[in-house]
Amino acid sequence: MPPNDQILRNRKPIQEYTEQQSKNNNEQHALQETKNKQQAPSLKPNEIIIDGVVYDISNFNHPGGESIKIFSQNDVTVHYKMIHPWHTEKHLEKLKRVGSVNKHWRQKNSEEYAFDSSFERELKREVFKIVPPGQEFGTTGFLTRALVYVAVFAGLLVWWMMRTSYELAVVYGVSMALIGLNVQHDANHGAASRKVWVNDLLGLGADMVGGCKWLWMTKHWTHHAYTNHKSKDPDGFSAEPVVILHNYDAQSDRRSAYHSYQSIYLIFVLSGYWLSSAFNIPEVWRLQDSGAADVGVKLDENAWINKKAKYAVTIRLIYLFCNVVLPLWLNPSWTTFYHIQTMGVVGSLALGLLFTLSHNFENADRDPTLQSHLTSQPVCWYKAQVETSCTYGGTISGWLTGGLNFQIEHHLFPRMCSAWYPIIAPTVRRVCKKHGVRYTYYPWLIQNMISTVKYTHKVGTGTLLSDHLKDNPFKGET
Repeated sequence: MPPNDQILRNRKPIQEYTEQQSKNNNEQHALQETKNKQQAPSLKPNEIIIDGVVYDISNFNHPGGESIKIFSQNDVTVHYKMIHPWHTEKHLEKLKRVGSVNKHWRQKNSEEYAFDSSFERELKREVFKIVPPGQEFGTTGFLTRALVYVAVFAGLLVWWMMRTSYELAVVYGVSMALIGLNVQHDANHGAASRKVWVNDLLGLGADMVGGCKWLWMTKHWTHHAYTNHKSKDPDGFSAEPVVILHNYDAQSDRRSAYHSYQSIYLIFVLSGYWLSSAFNIPEVWRLQDSGAADVGVKLDENAWINKKAKYAVTIRLIYLFCNVVLPLWLNPSWTTFYHIQTMGVVGSLALGLLFTLSHNFENADRDPTLQSHLTSQPVCWYKAQVETSCTYGGTISGWLTGGLNFQIEHHLFPRMCSAWYPIIAPTVRRVCKKHGVRYTYYPWLIQNMISTVKYTHKVGTGTLLSDHLKDNPFKGET
């Protein structure tokens, strides 16, 4: 049965709830989360849960490749429906059903979000008229762009290994960001090509810029499934305790006095992204993303992930040798060291700024399942994706950011190639307007950045609860 769309469209603004009510709700939610984890069903390796049913995917020949096994031993209901928007119950009949989970556990853990609302149905119907199912993969233009970025990056890498400079550090750092935004991102979403090997190969672009393909997939796919969720979105906690992005109560132990200044030092935190990622050998060795694990994703017994660890470590050592060890060996000096640091800072800011502003801006829904906990009414997942994200710029920004400027479109259809987002954006806006779903659009990147800084300041000082839904002069909406 579809959810009650009228209820979903007419949620009460968060500020109508007092701080005490919010605090009580958070305490009850935390207590229930603890109980839910204790009651979690025990799954065998290569078993998953979808809509309360346990499936064994050991021998399933998945068209998208073995990456389906990355979330073994977890409830993947939201992930499955997110990645397969055109699927029906008939598709699940191809999987081997081996059991079911406790109804109470299912209600508390996988039924916060509802699917098949009138908004979702019309949105998919209209978008699929433009990009039919099966045609959502990389276009010739996208693949050409990706190959150009790869070629430029490879040339700069060779140059970097021979002799560094500040000018090269800046250009090379930007090039790394372009690989992260335009190549590996689509590939690791399975959107670059319908051919699995192409996605697997281009997905290694994450490792070529100091990241890790498998760690990225574990964390990023979880972020997509539970965007801005108070306890399940790992991106919401990734900068803590230095920076808080959730609007915690004033009495929360997650708050500190220095958070009042986080909008000032945020840029310095973001500039350290490359350093914290490239040299995080222990996490690559375990291949267990701490962010995903912290929000309850079970990874420690995943045989498919564990067997990839040797490849991840090998690639990381090669990366560090080419980008750090060799330049210092050929030109040992503090100047070379500063060049490396400059490259890391430039790459970090080019990536970090764009990632941060996507879901942290004034008027963003920072607790999309609040209504579910207060009324027991599930929240439309597609509506939540729109109201927790924002879009800025147009086609040119899309070419530079790999479609990440179209965050709303990307979060609605994460397995669609970024080349299609500028094309479907007008349709998405029209359907959102018709159904009363809040679509936030910034004509220019700088407007989005200003809104993000203001949001970060308000959430840091604890002044967001009372006024975060006031009009924002830097927003554009349809």
